[in-house]
Amino acid sequence: MTRNIDPFAFLERSREDPDVLPLNVRTHQFREIYKPFEPGEAASQAERCIDCGNPYCEWKCPVHNYIPNWLKLASEGRIMEAADLCHETNSLPEVCGRICPQDRLCEQACTLATGFGAVTIGAIERYIVDEALKQGWRPDLSHVQTQPWSVGIVGAGPAGLACADILTRNGVSVTVYDRYPEIGGLLSFGIPDFKLELQVMRRRREILEGAGVHFKLNCEIGRDIQAHELERMHDALFFGLGTYKPVEASLPGMEKGGIVPALEYLIGQTAHMYDLDLPSYPHIDLSGEDVLVLGGGDTAMDCVRTAIRQGASSVHCVYRRNQENMPGSQREVKHAMKEGVKFEFNALPLRLIHDNRKLVGLEIMKTRLVSSEDGRAQPEPIEGSERVLRASALIFAFGYRASPPQWLQAIGVETDDSGLVCMDDRLPGQTSNPAIFAAGDMVRGSDLVVTAIADAREAAESIVRYLEAQQPQRKRA
Repeated sequence: MTRNIDPFAFLERSREDPDVLPLNVRTHQFREIYKPFEPGEAASQAERCIDCGNPYCEWKCPVHNYIPNWLKLASEGRIMEAADLCHETNSLPEVCGRICPQDRLCEQACTLATGFGAVTIGAIERYIVDEALKQGWRPDLSHVQTQPWSVGIVGAGPAGLACADILTRNGVSVTVYDRYPEIGGLLSFGIPDFKLELQVMRRRREILEGAGVHFKLNCEIGRDIQAHELERMHDALFFGLGTYKPVEASLPGMEKGGIVPALEYLIGQTAHMYDLDLPSYPHIDLSGEDVLVLGGGDTAMDCVRTAIRQGASSVHCVYRRNQENMPGSQREVKHAMKEGVKFEFNALPLRLIHDNRKLVGLEIMKTRLVSSEDGRAQPEPIEGSERVLRASALIFAFGYRASPPQWLQAIGVETDDSGLVCMDDRLPGQTSNPAIFAAGDMVRGSDLVVTAIADAREAAESIVRYLEAQQPQRKRA
């Protein structure tokens, strides 16, 4: 049933976000904190879009979603058509609707952001896809012509899944290999359920398998299958391995213990919740602990909010710049504050303090921000401002660097000095080995999920062009 559209709705209705679970509920549960929009709420908020002639929201989005178009369809109640349009540009729209930093991308660019309040683009995107899937939406592949080629994809994270989606829509046989027991990579294991529940990725797996994608999970290249074997099995390969090597920190006292690795902490929590067999990631329970998290990105926010839900006695986030300069989503910072996390801004960690090898505190020094040549304010220590924060567990969350496997070089894929995969200039996503393509964090460094999706979709189109030009012999894994 369609609605009568009010072109001046933005004047009469303010921006409204979906309701959030009460604090006394959400701080004790690992479940998504946002309630879904009701159909009338989604339509009413979508109707606020003024359909700009040159939509800034669309240009600011890395995948260039047709945002005004699917907002209009949502306002008219045409959910299945809206879902089709969402998937034309984005392989994981229900994921991006949940975890994209819309406050720094599409919603920040919304014409209504100044003065009227941006359209709630992310929440409506989530509503469209979730609702369409409930109603039985599946991609229409009836027009797809099957091609005689096989592509192996290593890594079932956002880049690998996006590549698989585009290749399948082009009739190419796809097999995705991943070392984890679930698809999603860090979407499933590095992002806690209060932001993105695992069932969302399990549902996406059903959709991809229904479209013909094959998954070989609990399969590690170099251990279960050798890289050269993959080359023989497939006509082309795509790598979306991400970045897993933590940025190293060096503080006096670290050798005495008390350090909790951020990624291992998050993965171990998910494995524990779902009883998954991941012996390399034991469950780390910080209940009753005084937890300090160093860093200002989204991983830091995931860690502090996880510690809150585990029942830590106190949780502090220590960041050397001010709140405005934090690299992560301000929305996540605000959620963390409401949930009980204390923030120490403009604070530089100096040394860990132990009592008989038991961590008891962290000495910090206050900083002031000064201008720098690169344009970003740099922290400058303030002498005489030292003090000690109580701590029994310390998490470093400074981000991640490239961690290329040793077998990459053996199959002709070159990396630069920082470990990132070098790109050839022939086709987007093509590596130094012309039959191997890559995208995502292992190419550009730690970045957003949506940029990994955008790069991988482009790389998939390159793979199709490569196969059409080469006309390789038919291979089937």
